[in-house]
Amino acid sequence: MIAAVATEFIKVRSTRLWWIMLGLLVVLGSGMTAMMAAISHLAGGTGGSDGAPVVGTGAVYSMVVGFGYVFTLIMGALSVTSEFRYQTITPTYLTDPRRGRVVAGKTVGQLVIGIAFGIAATVVASAVGAVLLSILGDSTGLGEDSVRRSLALSPLALGLWAVIGVGMGALIKNQIAAIVVIIGFNQIVDPVLRLVLALANLGGVEQFLPTAAAESVSGGGFSTLMATGSGSSLSWWAGGLVLLGYGIVFVVLGWLLTLRRDVS
Repeated sequence: MIAAVATEFIKVRSTRLWWIMLGLLVVLGSGMTAMMAAISHLAGGTGGSDGAPVVGTGAVYSMVVGFGYVFTLIMGALSVTSEFRYQTITPTYLTDPRRGRVVAGKTVGQLVIGIAFGIAATVVASAVGAVLLSILGDSTGLGEDSVRRSLALSPLALGLWAVIGVGMGALIKNQIAAIVVIIGFNQIVDPVLRLVLALANLGGVEQFLPTAAAESVSGGGFSTLMATGSGSSLSWWAGGLVLLGYGIVFVVLGWLLTLRRDVS
C-alpha cells in the first residue's frame, strides 16, 4: 500500500501539471479572497472580537474552498483518466496486479496531494485577505476560533474533493468527458440544484450536496449564503463525513464498474 501511494506521488511529480494546477489554485484563491474582503468592507466591515458577527470574515477566508475546489477535483480525476489516455494503466496493473490496491494508492495519494495544495493556497490567500482587511481598517478575524477552525479545515475539504475526483475519473475514464462533467455539474447543476432545493424548503436537504458539505467543513462560503439565504449548514465534522461519503461511493463504484474490467 505504501508503495502504491509512493508511486502515485512519483507519477504526479513527473509532469508539469501539478505545479500549474497549484499555481492556478493559489492565484484564484487569493484573488477571490481579496475580492470578498473588498465586498465585505463595502457592505459594512467584517466585524470582529468586539462582539459583532464574524460571518463576513468567515466568507472571506472560505473562498479558497468555495471556488478553488475544482482544481483538486480535476487533479484527482486526471490521476485516473490520464492513465487510460496515455495507455499507462496496463503496465500499472502489470506492476501491481491487485487493482484494489492501485485504486487505494491513488485515493490516498490524491488526498494527501489535495491537502498539501489546500495548505499552500490557504496560507497565501489568508495572508492576502488579512493584509487587505487591515489596510481597509477592518478586523482580520484571525483571533476568532471560528476563523482559525475554518483555516485549519479548508485543506481537508480540498483533499476530500481530490478523493471525489479519483472516483469520478474511475467512473468516466475519458479525460475530456470527465473534465466536462466535473465542470458542468459543479459549476452549473450543483448551484442551481442547491437554490431550487432551498426554495422548496425541504428541511435543509440542500446541505447534503457536495459543495454545501465542503463549505460546511471550511466554515461556510459565499455560495452557501446565497443558496440558503441564512448561512445555515452542517457542522464541520458532519460536512466532512458527507464529503468523504461521496468520495468513497464514487471510488468504490469506479472500481467495481470500470477498473475491474479488461483494460488491454
